[in-house]
This record gives sequence, structure tokens and C-alpha cells, in this order.
Amino acid sequence: MKSPLQISTPPVIEHPLKKPKPESQAVSPEMKLVQEALFRHVGKPIPRKEDGRLISGKGRFSDDFSLPGQTFAAMVRSPYPHARILGIDASEALEIPGVLAVLTGADVLAEGLQPIPHNPVPSTNFDVKLRARDGSFPFTGPHYLLPADKARHVGEAVAIVVAETAAQAADAAERVMVDYEELPHVTESWEAARPGAPAVWDEVPDNVFVDSQFGDHEATDAAFATADHVVKAEFHIHRVTAVTMEPRSSLGHFDAGTGRYTLYAGSGGAVRQKNELSRVLGIEPNDLRVLSFDVGGNFGARNRVYVEFGLVLWASRKVGRPVKYTATRSEAFLTDYQGRDLVTKVELALDRDGKFLALKADNLSNVGGRCVSLSPLSKGSGLITGSYHIPAATLRARAVFTNTMCTQAYRSSGRPEVTFAIERIVELAARELGFDPLELRRKNLVPVEAMPYTNAVGSVYDSGEYEKNMDRALELSEWNAFEARKAEAAERGKLLGRGFANYVESSIGTPKERAEIEIKDDGTVEVVIGTQPSGQGHETSFAQVVADMIQVPVEKVWIVLGDTDIVSVGGGSHSGRSMRHAGTVMAMASADLLAEGRRRAAEHFEADPDAIEFEAGYFKLGGTNQAIDIFDLARRTRESHGVLRVVRDNEMHTPVFPNGAAVCEVEVDRDTGHVQITRYTTIDDVGRCINPLIVHGQSHGGIAQGVGQAMWELCALDASTGQPIAGSLMDYGMPRSDNMPSFKCEIAEVISPTNPLGIKAGGEGGTTPALATVVNAVVDALKDYGVTDMQMPVTPHAVWRAMNNGNGARELHAS
Repeated sequence: MKSPLQISTPPVIEHPLKKPKPESQAVSPEMKLVQEALFRHVGKPIPRKEDGRLISGKGRFSDDFSLPGQTFAAMVRSPYPHARILGIDASEALEIPGVLAVLTGADVLAEGLQPIPHNPVPSTNFDVKLRARDGSFPFTGPHYLLPADKARHVGEAVAIVVAETAAQAADAAERVMVDYEELPHVTESWEAARPGAPAVWDEVPDNVFVDSQFGDHEATDAAFATADHVVKAEFHIHRVTAVTMEPRSSLGHFDAGTGRYTLYAGSGGAVRQKNELSRVLGIEPNDLRVLSFDVGGNFGARNRVYVEFGLVLWASRKVGRPVKYTATRSEAFLTDYQGRDLVTKVELALDRDGKFLALKADNLSNVGGRCVSLSPLSKGSGLITGSYHIPAATLRARAVFTNTMCTQAYRSSGRPEVTFAIERIVELAARELGFDPLELRRKNLVPVEAMPYTNAVGSVYDSGEYEKNMDRALELSEWNAFEARKAEAAERGKLLGRGFANYVESSIGTPKERAEIEIKDDGTVEVVIGTQPSGQGHETSFAQVVADMIQVPVEKVWIVLGDTDIVSVGGGSHSGRSMRHAGTVMAMASADLLAEGRRRAAEHFEADPDAIEFEAGYFKLGGTNQAIDIFDLARRTRESHGVLRVVRDNEMHTPVFPNGAAVCEVEVDRDTGHVQITRYTTIDDVGRCINPLIVHGQSHGGIAQGVGQAMWELCALDASTGQPIAGSLMDYGMPRSDNMPSFKCEIAEVISPTNPLGIKAGGEGGTTPALATVVNAVVDALKDYGVTDMQMPVTPHAVWRAMNNGNGARELHAS
């Protein structure tokens, strides 16, 4: 099989709000379309290379690292949700043997340390632009390593203690006396947005720092005025946290001899952490090395810098020794970046036949005490109409500060929230107005012939077969045999319910990525890439792409990542970007490598480059039996031409839109309200699937996280005191192997026209529809009890109360 030496520029999809410029890869003589016929490894369920290392205890997680002479850090944390810091007395703590230093927010200011530059406002070409009410760039709240003025949530670090041992540091932290002036607090977003609520920041007296509107208001109002039916609902998609297997940990070292800092810390992207922390410390980026190897779970919670990362670096310089910090599980529940927490009011206008005419949405996002990321609000804003053709829509998108831990992108960032809203209001409309829920959906789905499709707020869906996904999910779930299963369940005293949801999500992510590919003397291929896996299998799936591009066995390709002294550029892993961005730039770099190989082979054979062919890892002189494999060529030309190595940068802004459908069946116990999921089915269109074994694993994990939020997980707070009341695994429900069924998952591959490999994304689709699918199933099971809606999580207590109160509805109006 002959390999093309070219890759085409991806087709450009026009956006109604901003016409995209051609992506940065230029068409060169060495680029043409990657042909599917090439793929020998891509699309195959190759077992993960990294698993052998991980299951045999050879993983390199942050807490596994230690340095000679290292010390340990503990944090002094605020017990109040909102309090002025009047003073900190560390004298008693400093008297404890082994204590080396106590540092405070006043020290941070005195040293000139800068706030963490989270850059929370999404800024790629196609992100929804969020602004303050007056159109200005929003105030997001400076995030210093330690605050000097106020604590703005329970658990906020107000001082760091460094000692010889972890126990000494923890004991000393309890002896640090902080003089607080307790202030009024607010924890719920709708309370924070009301006039007269306590102000979290003086700069934003009403707490609402983002207030933007999108869509065609005139067309939407006209559609509502002529609609035969209007259905209204309000939903709160509650707050959860990632509960990563590995609590966050960091080890910082300052080398006085070289003036360089080194940080060991698992994250979503070492390059970003390096750039942001260097700005905090006021140093050149090259004076900081970040090492982020194996990461024990992320889901978005590790994508942004934590204050402890900067603190251990700064403290190491202050005490002259390495400093290590590892969070306890309770600290993680208090202070890991959290997810979701959106209140949305939705109105849907329909004609008498059930055609959707227009939609109005008002989304209110709770960002916590500081704004770390507006990704959830931005990404959700572009998808309020879901998988449906709704001709007109308007959206008001607001973000508020509260006295809670900061929220951040959490698996599928913003899309499960708006999917929940649209799928629930469609379900409610069907019930209230007498339509069949499935037929109402089918009637309004975006048809395949409309692709690429521009929705009512300007997002351009690249490709998809939504009705086909819906039909296949129903078939796999044996939807038509439900009544027989329901009757059987009733004989056992159970109520059987079923839920369905369509979904579409978006994947953009940081637009820049770099790939470096080198042919090594030992007969292997080294690929340096700037993404950061946390269980996604990059070492395997990335190797599959490169192996096919340069036609070598996949076992010979090794992926290098996570060390900023080697990885100089990279956007990390978030927003489903990794395979699409890395796959594209690796394919382009592979073409460059083969082009250089062709030039060297031409010299070797004393022939014209156009006479050189490449097949099965060999450069061949056309019309002869002369050939040389790529590894031998690299060795023979090393002295004359140097290492056979290429570096390729790429910038890609155009989003993709993975999509699919899910079906859930639940049994509800009539006496206890206990909910048991008995069946779960998904169809996920991921574009080209590089490794179906890995994608299925991603789907399973995504389902578990979405189901977990729907059924058990909740970052519960006592609103009167601001105190979190879910501070351990005793208080926070989690999905487990014994409360989840086996899944029926199928991958659909509708190739995206936006990138050379046709990839969309496969890591978040399992989560996106799960919240709606589960709640739809539980409400269906309880419909004979008059229940029309349920607030998540659908715990046995909540279900039992709904059954016995005869309603679960909240703010539902139909006309």
C-alpha cells in the first residue's frame, strides 16, 4: 500500500457570527488527503500500552515523587464562608519543633507575587463571547495564592505551614491564630443575584459580573406571540465534584544554584501550568520546569492551576528545601474545583402540530468566590436548542459570585446542563400537550440534509445523523418490548420507567498544538506532544495514528509528554480536544517527516525525489527493486543530514459537534423509593474512531459520571451557615460497580469535515445525555403518582417523598 505524502487543508465551515479564516496549515506540494485505505492500526481495538505499567504499580503519580531533604506543607483554611482577615498570629505555631515557616497573604503581597492568570473567559474564534452588562470585559476576581483581605469560601487557604514532617505541619496549622471578622454570606446563585444580597467582591456590588444576551429577540418574540402552545420550566443542575482517585499533590523545588524551579504536579496540561505559574512567581517561563506524568483522574478539575502548586514553589525558595503537599480526601471535597451549578429558566413555543417555533432561555451560573472558568456557561450557551431545529431563540447568560468553592469545567462542561433543560422541557411539553415524546422529538430533529446546520444562536453543527442515532438507540434498548418488562417488574412490586434523550455537544479547546517526531537509532519512533492524559490512553491511540501515517508497527511508536523541558508547546487535555488536535498535527508532522525522508532517499539513490515511493515503511526507487527502510535511512544519513526529525505546529479553531442518543430503564421500589438502573444504552457519533476499545471505556466512564450526578452526587451546603456538609465519601454518593448495569454502547462514525482525520470527540458523550435520560426514566416510573418532575439527585428519600406527596413538579407552566 502506498502512502500519500500530503494532507489536505480541512474544509472551512462558515460561521454566521464570524467568518473563519483558513486553518493555519498551508497546502504544500507534500500534502494531500489522508486516505482511509491507509489505516491498518487506526480503528482497531488495540489494548492500551500504558496499562501494564499502571496495574503493576509502576505509575508515576504526583505523590510518588520525593526529593532529598524535602519538607511538608499544611494549609490553614478558613472555617467561614465570608470573613475579613484582621490579622494572623503564627508565633505559637513557629515554636513547635520542626516548623520551618508560616506564610500568609500579607507575605504574598510583600513578595510581589501575582494572581493566578486563569484567563477564564473563553476566547477561541468560535466561543460564545461573554461580557459584563455594559459590554466590557468582566471582572473575575484576582486569585492570589493566599488572600490578604478576606476569605470568600469555607476551606480557602489563608496561610501555609512548612515543617520537617507532615504531622508537624498539620499540628502547627492548628496553632495558627487567625483573627476573623465574620461577614454576611450567600451561597446560592439565585440569592446572590437578588438586590441587596451580600457582595462577594466590592468591585461587583450585585455579584452579577457577566450578563450577556444572544439570539434574535424580534424573531423569537414574534414566534411566541403566534404560538399555539408555550411550555415553561425552571431547573437547577446542582453542584458536584470530580472525586478523582488521586487527591491533588504537588512537590516544589527551588535550586538556588541555577535559579530554576521544578514542580511535580498532575494536571490537565503541564505547559499551561508552567506559563501561568511563572507569571505568578514573576520569572521567565524557562526558569520553571513542570513534570506531570500519570494523572489519577481529571474530568476538568485539574485543568486550572491550584494555589498549592504556586505555594510549594514559593515556600521552597523561602526555606531552601523541597516542599511537598498532598491533600486529604476531605480537603479535596472542600477545595477541588467543582462542577455544574446552573439555574436555567426555559420557555418553548410550539404550533398545534408540535413543531418547535422558538425557545427562550435564561442561564445563571454559580462560579463561586472567584471566576476560574466561564467555559461551562459559554459552551452551554451555544447549544441551548440541542439536537432540534428551533428557528428562533434568545438566551440571557449570567454568571454570579457566591461564597462557595470555585467552579470549573467538569466533564462535558456546560453541555449536560443545557441538554438536561431541552430534553426535560420536550418531555414536559409532550406530557402536558398530549404528544408522544419520541414522535415530538423526531418531528423536530435537525435532518441530515441540513448539515452543516446553523442553530438559532449561531453555532454551526458540522455533521451528524441524529434520527439514525435515535432509531438505533431505540432498537438496541428493545424499546418496543418495554411493556412486557414493565408487567414483569410490577409482579415483583417494582415500578419500571424508561427515559430517552438526544444530545449534541461541542468540542473546541485551546487551538494550538505541536508535534515533534524523531526516528531514533534504536529503531523506534519518538513523538513529543503537548496533551496530558489522565486515563484516556494517549500512549496507545496517538501511536496508532503515527504508525499508520509512516507505516511502521505500532509497537515501535512511543509517546513522550508531561515534561516541559521536552514538551515546549501544547494545549493539554480538555473539551474533547486531544485526539482531534493531536491527531491532526501528528498527521501533518508525519507528512513532513516522509517528505524529508523522500529527499534523503533521493540523494541516497541518486535519483529525482519524484521517483521515490513510500510503502510499508520503505522508501523505494520506482521501477527498480532498490529500497531502504525509514530506520536504516535515518541511521545512514544522520552524519550528513542530522537526526531525521521534524517539528510541526498547527492552530485549529473550528469546533466539532459529537452527538448521539441514550436510553435508560429504572426500577423503583414502591415501598422505599430505591432506584435501580436495569438497562442503559447509548449511541455516540465520535467522528472517526481511532481505537474503539478506548472509546468504549470512555463512554462507560462518562455514563457513570452522568448517572452519578443524576442519582447520588451532591456538593451539599447548609445555606444558613455556608458550611459544606459533604466532606467525605461517607456523605457523598458515588457510582459503583454494584449499582451500575452493563451498558450497551455503540459507536457511530459520521466523519467530520473540519479536520483531516475526520475526528469529533469521544470522551464526554457518555456524560452529556445521562442526567436527562435518568431523570426522564424516574419520572416515567412515577407518572401514575402524579409526579411530573424531579430535582437531582434522585435519591430514595427524594423519590419516596415525591411518590407520597403526589407531585415532583417545580415551576412548570403549559398553555
